[in-house]
Amino acid sequence: MRQSLYRFFIELTNGRFTSFLLKRFSQSRLSAAIIPSYARVFNIQQEEMEKGLKSYRTLHDLFTRKLKEGVRPIDGSEDAVICPVDGVLEDYGPISESKEFVVKGKTYSIEEMLGSHENAVPYIGGTYIILYLSPSHYHRIHSPIAGKVLQRFVLGRKSYPVNQLGLKFGKEPLSKNYRVVTEMEHDSKRMMLVKVGAMFVNSIEVTNQNEQVNKGEEIAYFTFGSTVILLFQKGAFQPAASLRKRTGVRVGQQLGTWN
Repeated sequence: MRQSLYRFFIELTNGRFTSFLLKRFSQSRLSAAIIPSYARVFNIQQEEMEKGLKSYRTLHDLFTRKLKEGVRPIDGSEDAVICPVDGVLEDYGPISESKEFVVKGKTYSIEEMLGSHENAVPYIGGTYIILYLSPSHYHRIHSPIAGKVLQRFVLGRKSYPVNQLGLKFGKEPLSKNYRVVTEMEHDSKRMMLVKVGAMFVNSIEVTNQNEQVNKGEEIAYFTFGSTVILLFQKGAFQPAASLRKRTGVRVGQQLGTWN
């Protein structure tokens, strides 16, 4: 019953018109009036920001803020796979032989997530990592490895919540939401970086179109909060022993090693 009610109210509020209004407001000068209260409610770490709070003219500018140089050191170990975002490590684990993994009791198909059987096949038996960004987090996305970009593509149209309630009651939002996917290769092994849109502000901006990217280099940003999913080919990635579910992570810290 709770699941049905949740989905019903989400459908009522997650339309194009409401998304359009929220996006327009966040990008308007009117939104500047709530920046101080927003920063206070969400405990924005102002000392890390590139500019002072009063320098941001809209909420959108604050959402997509950059950080001061050096506040997110990148693990320089050659085989280190770094965290691409600030957020919460929601879950991680193996991808089954049936191209699936389970989060909050829901089974997700990476074939559906990636749009085709061909895209999913290299990741059978590999590893997935789910990183959730709240509205309080730094919203820019960085490359977890140095490598060659094999493909970029966009899937989905509408987006549903990807927070705790969304993962529990939603209709597989990680594999159905609007998403922008980047596949990379390093030392003949592959990984997918799936940027998943969030409810209302369905906006993911790619800022780097280079065919070769460096570890830690910025590649995109979210307009609000959302989720990043990392998929690693079998044998490509070894999670760090220190990884813990539902703990905070930051750009640049080591998630594991590239085999």
